[in-house]
Amino acid sequence: MVGERQGGGERRPRRASGGQGQRRQSAPRSSGPNRARGTQPRTDDQRTSDVPLLGSDIEAKQLAPEVRRELITLDKATADYVARHLVAAGNLIDEDPDTALAHARAARNRAGRIAAVREAVGIAAYHAGDWAQALAELRAARRMGSKSALLPMIADCERGVGRPERAIELARSDEAAALTGDDADELRIVVAGARSDLGQFEQALAILSTPQLDPAQTGQTAARLFYVYADTLLALERSDEALQWFINAAASDVDGVTDAEDRVTELA
Repeated sequence: MVGERQGGGERRPRRASGGQGQRRQSAPRSSGPNRARGTQPRTDDQRTSDVPLLGSDIEAKQLAPEVRRELITLDKATADYVARHLVAAGNLIDEDPDTALAHARAARNRAGRIAAVREAVGIAAYHAGDWAQALAELRAARRMGSKSALLPMIADCERGVGRPERAIELARSDEAAALTGDDADELRIVVAGARSDLGQFEQALAILSTPQLDPAQTGQTAARLFYVYADTLLALERSDEALQWFINAAASDVDGVTDAEDRVTELA
């Protein structure tokens, strides 16, 4: 995933690691909404329709307790089946998102009325680049009462299906205003990306710098904020500033979620 090019020729930060199978994650912390890729969603006939096999090492008890509690309305056999597929989906979501999505779909086939299950399908579809399905599933999870902060990911899916204006509109909602911390920063990244999709790079830069960025911050969200800020500066032909912010991104990227070091090498 390092250095993957988008449809518009820009690079995007690499996804953060993590899966929703073993622990319940909000949208921003599970994957971190990224600049949506300019590729066409892969259709179901491009993926295997068979239910993927479950390894003997996959156990229902590995699922986060809060998600398992949502499965109590199911009979034990069904709950165990669903839980194991959710665990498998979480384990594979970074290295093999298509198979992770197949596992999540298998869980949905047995428990499609449970918010956590629909959320898992949506997150897996997001990782697999199937923006339309991710959007539908994440919206369904939200309607069913999901407590996760799904708005940034939903907004990024709107970008993915070619509606950056809709992503910007979502950022003006009361739900967006209520976001704090990393969740709010993830939405900043998405909205800045939407502005860039529209060629509005100055507006994107203003979004990313409000509140002002602190180069001393570290962690996945900070690294990705710095990276996107640098990329936007580069689009504005402010190469020296872009180089400095790619350096800042590389310094803050303790988990290796971006290819900032490669960008520094290129620009230097």
